[in-house]
Amino acid sequence: MSSPKFLSIPTTLTLTIKLSSSLNSPRNPSFFLNPSNPTLTLRLHLTHNPKNPFFHTPSKTHHHLHHPLLAAPPNSPAPPPDHQSEQFLVAQEAILEFLLEFGVSEQDASFVSSNSPRYLRMLADGVQELDELGLWRKEGIELVGFKEKVKYLAKEKGDNGKVAFLESVVGLSLSSAMNIARHSSVETLPGLINKVKYVKEIFFSGSNDGELIGKNASRMMMHLSIPIDEDLQQTLSFFEKIAARRGGLDMLGSQDATFRYLIESFPRLLLLSLDPHMTPVVEYLENIGVRRECMRNIFLLFPPVIFCNIKALETRMLAFKEFGLEDKDVGRMVIKYPWILSTSIHENLKEVLSFFDLEKVPKTSVGCAIRSWPHILGCSTSILKVMVEQIDELGIANKKLGQVISRSPQLLLRKPKEFLKVVSFMEGLGFDKETVGSILGRCPEIFAASIEKTLKRKLDFLSSIGISKIHFPRVIKKYPELFVSDTDRTLLPRVKYLMKKGLSRRNIAFMVRRFSPLLGYSIEEVLRPKLEFLVNTMEKPITEVVDYPRYFSYSLEKKIKPRYFVLKGKNIECSLKDMLAKNDDEFTVEFMGVESMLVSSPPPKHQ
Repeated sequence: MSSPKFLSIPTTLTLTIKLSSSLNSPRNPSFFLNPSNPTLTLRLHLTHNPKNPFFHTPSKTHHHLHHPLLAAPPNSPAPPPDHQSEQFLVAQEAILEFLLEFGVSEQDASFVSSNSPRYLRMLADGVQELDELGLWRKEGIELVGFKEKVKYLAKEKGDNGKVAFLESVVGLSLSSAMNIARHSSVETLPGLINKVKYVKEIFFSGSNDGELIGKNASRMMMHLSIPIDEDLQQTLSFFEKIAARRGGLDMLGSQDATFRYLIESFPRLLLLSLDPHMTPVVEYLENIGVRRECMRNIFLLFPPVIFCNIKALETRMLAFKEFGLEDKDVGRMVIKYPWILSTSIHENLKEVLSFFDLEKVPKTSVGCAIRSWPHILGCSTSILKVMVEQIDELGIANKKLGQVISRSPQLLLRKPKEFLKVVSFMEGLGFDKETVGSILGRCPEIFAASIEKTLKRKLDFLSSIGISKIHFPRVIKKYPELFVSDTDRTLLPRVKYLMKKGLSRRNIAFMVRRFSPLLGYSIEEVLRPKLEFLVNTMEKPITEVVDYPRYFSYSLEKKIKPRYFVLKGKNIECSLKDMLAKNDDEFTVEFMGVESMLVSSPPPKHQ
C-alpha cells in the first residue's frame, strides 16, 4: 500500500461514492494499472455510464452494440499499460465539455462521452504521440494538461463531435462514423441527432411484427433468381449482415439489432434531407392503399425506396394495371413484396407476362396469380418453365394452367423434385396419372403442401375416425380439399359436433366413406340448420343421415323444404334418398302423378 499510485485515493473515492447505488453490473475493464485493487477502479468505470437519453433505456442487445467505456473494442489491441483509467475519465470530461459547445444537452453529451471508447482511444493516443515527439512546442501550441490537449485534438478533427455521437448512439465503427461525418460536414451535431431520431422512428416505430418481417425477407431471398440492380444488391447485403447475427433475419425488425447495419448499408439515410424525400414516398404509398402502420415493413424490406423518384415508381406500378389490378391491389402487393418497387422486378414483369402469353395462359389468370403471390416476379422464366413443364405432364395446360396458378401461385415457386414427391405420394395412394392430374386441377394447393406436415397428418386423421387405408382413395377422390383443411379448426370440430348430436364415431366414419365432402361443410351454415330441420320439422331420427349423408349437399330453401312440404301435403312418407336423389321431372312423375314440373329447383350442388 506504499505505492505512490494510491495517493489519488481521495479523488477516486469521491467518484466511487457517487456510484454506490448503481444497479448496473460492469464488465471487468482492461485498463487496470494495478489489478490488486479492482473494485475501486471498476466503480470508476460505472460513474460515466449513463443511460441513453436519446431514445430509450438500452436493452441487453443494445449493450452488445455499445461497449462499456473502458472495455476494449472487439478485434482491437489491448490499451497500453501506461494509460490509467483516470486519464480516460479526464478525456471523457474533455469530450463532454467539447460537445456542450455545440448546443448538445448535458445529459446527451454525458452519454456520448461515456460510450465512445474508440473515439477516446484515438484522441488519447494522438495526445500521447504528440507528447512523445515533442510536437506541441514545435507547432507553437501552448497547452497545459491532458484535458486541454484532448479538446484541442477533438476540434482539429473538424467533425464537431459527430464521430463520437455516431459511435456511441448508432454503434458505428470509427471508419464508418468518420466517413458519414466527413460527408455531412454542413450538418450540425443537433441536426444529426434529430435525423437519427427521425430515421429510427420511421423504420422501427409501429407494430411489433419484427419476426414476420424477417420471415418475409427470407422468403423473398429464397425465391430471387434474376439479375438484380444496385438497390436490390445493397438490400441483400444489408440482410446478410443481419442474418449473420444471433437470431438471424428474425431480428430484422429489432431496432437494437438492426439500426447500426441499416446505417452502414445505407449511409445516405444520414446524408440527405429526409423530409423532402420521405413525404412524397409516404403520400404515394398512402394513395395506393398502404396504411401507415405497414410502411415500416416496406422500408425495412426495401430501404432504397426512400431514395426512389416518385415518377419512376408511378410508371412501374402502371404496368400492373394493364391486367386489371387497381391501386388497392398494387398496395397489397407492395406490402407483401416491396421489391416490386425495384427496377429489376419491373423489368422481369415483362418477361413473366411474355412467358405466360406464349403458354396461352389467360392474362387475367396471370394477374390473379401475381396479385396473390407477387414473389413470382423475382423468379426467372427459365425456372418457371421447368415447373410449368412438370404441371403439363399431368395434363394441365393453357386455361387449366391459368386456373391452377390463380388458385395456388406458390406452386410455380415449388422445386420440381418437391412437386414430383407429392405426385409420387398421390400415386402411392392408388391414383393413376390421369386422376392425379384431375386432383391437381381441382385442388392445386395439395401439390404445394408438405407431405410430412400436412398430407400424412390428414391420413392420420382419417385413420383416427375409423376409416381404413383401403378407403383412402375413394374419400380423397371425392373431396381432395380434405388434404388442405385445418385438422384442429375445421375437421375435428365437425366430427365433434356430429357426435354431440348423437352420431357415433362409427356412424361418422361410414358417412365420410360414402360422402367425404361432408367434412367440408360449415357447422353454422349447413350442418346445424339442416339437422334441426330434419329432427324438428321432418321429425325424423338423426340416424337418417347415416344412410344418406348427401342430404347435406342440397339447398335447404330451394330443395329440401319444398319437396318435404309437397310430400307432407300428400301424406307421403319416404327416405331422404327417395325425396332428394331424383331430379325434378322424376320427383314430379313419381310423387305428384303428373308429367309437368311443379317443383322447380336447381341440380344438387355442394354448399
